[in-house]
Amino acid sequence: MNKALEVLKSRGFFQQCTDVDGLSALMDKGPVTFYVGCDPTGPSLHIGHMIPFFALRHLRNMGHNGIALVGGGTARIGDPSGKTEMRKMLSYDVLDQNTECIKKQLDKFIGFDNKTAYSANNKDWLADLNYIDFLREIGSQFSVNKMLTFESYRKRMETGLSFIEFNYQLLQSYDYLMLHRKYNACLQIGGDDQWGNIVAGIDLIRRLTGDEAYGLTFPLVTRADGQKMGKSEKGAIFLDPELTPVYDFFQYWRNVNDPDVEKFFKLFTFLSLEEIDQICKGDINAAKERLAYEVTALIHSKEEADKALSGARAAFSGAGNKEHMPTVEIPKADFEAGIGIVDLFFKAVGGTKSDARRLVEQGGAVVADKNIRDVKAVIGADVLDADGEVVIKAGKKKMFRVVTK
Repeated sequence: MNKALEVLKSRGFFQQCTDVDGLSALMDKGPVTFYVGCDPTGPSLHIGHMIPFFALRHLRNMGHNGIALVGGGTARIGDPSGKTEMRKMLSYDVLDQNTECIKKQLDKFIGFDNKTAYSANNKDWLADLNYIDFLREIGSQFSVNKMLTFESYRKRMETGLSFIEFNYQLLQSYDYLMLHRKYNACLQIGGDDQWGNIVAGIDLIRRLTGDEAYGLTFPLVTRADGQKMGKSEKGAIFLDPELTPVYDFFQYWRNVNDPDVEKFFKLFTFLSLEEIDQICKGDINAAKERLAYEVTALIHSKEEADKALSGARAAFSGAGNKEHMPTVEIPKADFEAGIGIVDLFFKAVGGTKSDARRLVEQGGAVVADKNIRDVKAVIGADVLDADGEVVIKAGKKKMFRVVTK
């Protein structure tokens, strides 16, 4: 097997390949241009979206050329793959804004140089497409019977598949054809839920050009507890720090389940397998901290990772800098007058007052190292340190620095 493919396989980026021997032989001959796509259905990618882009960087590091395609055109329809119902339609303006945000995130992670890494937007060739011409050239190459055999369509037929979504596979196949014509792209990579769309694109290229093209998919990653990758009790773990603060991003990785640590090192870092093996043979908490640091540095920068690490150590061991902990400001007058424990956690942690009350009742509320279980407790200014601050803990994994003025 080609060395680049061996790297992907050894790190867990390998589920299915349309022709592994043919692709391996082609990659042995020289650089191959490949692409991976994502639709801008929100203003930010979340960490679950990033697996194909980590694979892109691995392939690029091995001498191949990658295209990151943002689906500003296909997002106008929505991909039925892996969905149980039709995706909410967004306005064209919102999709354009989302596209620009995601391009910036990918550029930061990949670094588009227009030589070994490119960005593209399928809106450029889909937005003004002539439907009749498209049906004549592209639609005529598809068998409805064959399309309905693919898992993404078969599942949706049970709950209802709209005609607009039924077109998605044709459009994604057309993307592959356009990138093949423009960049000589001959490999598409993506999650395993994209297998049907990838195979359809390969078939379209073969029919219209006579050229061989290939597809490679990755496993859909889940955590050891069965939950979808990139999700937490708060929801998706976004790359945008406005949606997921860097400290929370760091803590997500710091708190992954023990059985996931080695797998996530392989998928979400570029450390060698030998170094990963050594790290994972040591203390599991040290390994989790290293994982959190490495991923945060890759996504947000080393400087932000340093701050998050310092804040986490300050919160949980007292060894870091409190200024880097999640910080909230509450008027000093509230403490001087006496603030109810439920109100304190409601203001500092967020959520609802019912959430705060439940936290206290269940013994998860700690103020200045003192566990408080009485929902009627009143917290006074005596808990504040010389700087007018107090550290509170909500459950085992959340700490906040409360500052007063």
